[in-house]
Amino acid sequence: MDNHKEKPVFRQLLEASSVGIHLVLSTFVGLAIGYGLDRLFNTSPYLTVFFLFVGIAAGFMELVKIAKKQGGD
Repeated sequence: MDNHKEKPVFRQLLEASSVGIHLVLSTFVGLAIGYGLDRLFNTSPYLTVFFLFVGIAAGFMELVKIAKKQGGD
């Protein structure tokens, strides 16, 4: 007997769809933080670009985390 239980299909779809949401949301949040700080400190576009890349990196780190979780099951 196999003790390994498969996840329901709905759960798998939910986890797969969260990848795109994480990528877009983290990129947008980084962009918004950078834009707000640039307006506050009048340093345009340096902080916007920096935090945009930070947001993109955070999104990809979450992607890797989800991929490892899926592969480890």
